[in-house]
Amino acid sequence: MANPLQSYTRVTLLGRLEHDPGDQSAWTEFVDHYGRKVYAWCRAWSLQEADAQDVTQSVLLKLAATMRDFRYDPSKSFRSWLRTVAQRAWYDFLDARRKPGQGSGDTLVLDQLASIQARDDLVRQLDDEFDRELLAIAVDRVRLRIATQTWEAFRLTAQEGLSGAEAAARIGMQVAQVYVARRRVQTMLKEEVRRLENGEDSADDEVETDP
Repeated sequence: MANPLQSYTRVTLLGRLEHDPGDQSAWTEFVDHYGRKVYAWCRAWSLQEADAQDVTQSVLLKLAATMRDFRYDPSKSFRSWLRTVAQRAWYDFLDARRKPGQGSGDTLVLDQLASIQARDDLVRQLDDEFDRELLAIAVDRVRLRIATQTWEAFRLTAQEGLSGAEAAARIGMQVAQVYVARRRVQTMLKEEVRRLENGEDSADDEVETDP
């Protein structure tokens, strides 16, 4: 049976939608995760709540429509694909707002949203969400390949902020071992994210077991 994590473009939210536009669960996640980012972008660019909600809906619809029609080239960066889709949605949104009878009529707001700075900020917001998605997938992959104790050493120090001594006392490791484990997990996560960005399969490292 094929490992469902072998092709990250089938695992990431945007990859699932590009592969299967009819995936309703993916669309629900898409609206939840990326909608928050677009809304935050709108508010950062001084839109009132009602306008921000309207713009968020419009951009999401345009982004969704573009994703349905756009075909990703596997030889290119998936991140570049995301940026291309986001920019196309942004252009379509602006074109629609400029048509007579569309939009709020607030030319100042439209001028702000039409700026290069706003476009780049929107793409950056979506990039950030995509980064979080890649990291979440990388975490899932790495956790499957390392011992629980190794992961806990990383989690307690890198995520929970405990000192090496505190973490060592909790999980029964020497302080030096805690820091070695943390560095190892960080290296593995960085490598896994690189693999994901390049569309490569997950590393086939030997799975650790707890002592």
